[in-house]
Amino acid sequence: MMSLEDRIFKRFLALSGVALALLFLLIVFSLTRESWPSILRFGFRFITGTKWDPITDHYSSLAFVVGTVITSVLSIAIALPFALFLALFLGEYFPAGWIHHLFTTATDLLASIPSVVYGFWGLFVLVPLMRQVQIRLKIVPYGVGILTASLILAIMILPYIASLTREVVHMVPPELKEAGYALGATRFEIVRKIIFPYSRSGIIAGVILALGRAIGETMAVTMVIGNANSFPKNLFQPGNTMASVIANEFTEATKNLHLSALIEIGLILLLISLFVNIAGNWIS
Repeated sequence: MMSLEDRIFKRFLALSGVALALLFLLIVFSLTRESWPSILRFGFRFITGTKWDPITDHYSSLAFVVGTVITSVLSIAIALPFALFLALFLGEYFPAGWIHHLFTTATDLLASIPSVVYGFWGLFVLVPLMRQVQIRLKIVPYGVGILTASLILAIMILPYIASLTREVVHMVPPELKEAGYALGATRFEIVRKIIFPYSRSGIIAGVILALGRAIGETMAVTMVIGNANSFPKNLFQPGNTMASVIANEFTEATKNLHLSALIEIGLILLLISLFVNIAGNWIS
């Protein structure tokens, strides 16, 4: 029979879970209510259309959804190999010592840098470099654009993937690796056939966490993506994400329909993030 303290603690945990669920539902309800004029006006065309024109009060979000998906997926593709190499370096080859401490501290510091600082660094360092690359490729040297934003996001999310993967790699049972060595496996084969399969769930969890960060990132992306409300024809052209268009236009939205459309984009962003987390849990 549970003691009084255990019963109180159990009820507190249950109440906390219910409160979190109610808070999420309240957020969804609030966003839906405020975006209802836009939902009634545009319906499903809001998601499938490509025109965003506050002057004529015609709004659709497909360009921003596509921009969000491209920058997020591309940033994951860029960051994942480096994160895996770093995690193996720290979790397998240097699991202790001053080198491990140095690189671990540096990785944690990267995760703690504010996004606006990343944005400034992108403006003053990465954008000029991208302009030089575009000049050499003989294309319009915007500097800002989809690829620039993806590179910034890749740097920002790399610590999340690397930290989780490093911890999982470090937790691989030594008996499994010793058995592999006893059977004549090389270190590369141990990594490929024992460490990676054992760490798969942790790697996926890190990728999902990083993807959620990339989807919702605002300031750094807003500063380097170019903020063009149209489909980019290539990765070097300016574009927009759902978070960046909200940051750019929310304070300037004087029309009720414009404000409602921006809130509907926020609702879509919330639902996409929810879908990504559910899919990640299912895959794990």
